[in-house]
Amino acid sequence: LIVVKDGKAVVRRGFGYANLEERTKAGPETNYRLASVSKQFTAACILLLKQDGKLRLDDPVRKWLPELPAADARISLRSLLTHTSGLIDYEDLIPADRTAQIDDNDVLRMIAAQNRLYFEPGSAHRYSNGGFVLLGLIVERASGMGLADFMKKRIFQPLGMERTLMYEHGRGPEVANRAYGYTEADGKWTRTDQSVTSATRGDGGIYSSVDDLAKWDAALYTDKLLNAESRKLAFTPTQPIADPDVDYGFGWRLSGDSVWHSGESIGFNNVIIRWPKQHVAVVILTNRNEFQPYPLALTIGQLFLGR
Repeated sequence: LIVVKDGKAVVRRGFGYANLEERTKAGPETNYRLASVSKQFTAACILLLKQDGKLRLDDPVRKWLPELPAADARISLRSLLTHTSGLIDYEDLIPADRTAQIDDNDVLRMIAAQNRLYFEPGSAHRYSNGGFVLLGLIVERASGMGLADFMKKRIFQPLGMERTLMYEHGRGPEVANRAYGYTEADGKWTRTDQSVTSATRGDGGIYSSVDDLAKWDAALYTDKLLNAESRKLAFTPTQPIADPDVDYGFGWRLSGDSVWHSGESIGFNNVIIRWPKQHVAVVILTNRNEFQPYPLALTIGQLFLGR
């Protein structure tokens, strides 16, 4: 847990264990799989490339991924960012007997074989992990760099997020100070750290710590990475939306004065909530199933708002 108020960590603590088998205690420097909290970083990569003049938000997705079928012709990068593309969920296309992990190119092939959509792009909102997998591939094609390298060079290194990385099993560096995911059953904890979908990247592949996410929070108040126009785009509600109480920007949910995103994957449940007007942020990263950090983070945040 970390609570940041006016740029300073007013609460910074670890609880429990990062590795039960080795009894390694968790701390503020422990790196957890962010799951869908990763989406805001993938969105930031797209915005950085927009700033570079390498792409436009209204580019058709088939400009960058011509493998996609004719049904996807009206999907734009903007609709991928806001979950209004209508893409078929790749999770529903994975064979039931599949045991090997799928990667981003597998996702592209599965989606490319579906010459259909759930709805006309821009006409409805449906959360799409596949959309952000495709955005990660577009980052690679537009930048000429691997996604992990682009994030490291353009986001993590400039912000001093020294231990944060887009994890690529068997290809890149291992995760330092790594937390492993667990599930409790019949009073016993079992390691449940990876699933068939745990190797995809743009939708959830980053590992980070609360210490590093505090640096990310700080950067979102400045022009150090994203200029004012990009930050406004990231935090502007996009219609239509599925939930009347929660809007969506680019990789961020928007609720009243708060901007936030949760991340759930097998063995991990996380959340980051920011109250930009009050300069307060709460980050909770956990390596266990069946835990809901968002209500807890809201409760903690209320203790520091208005002070």
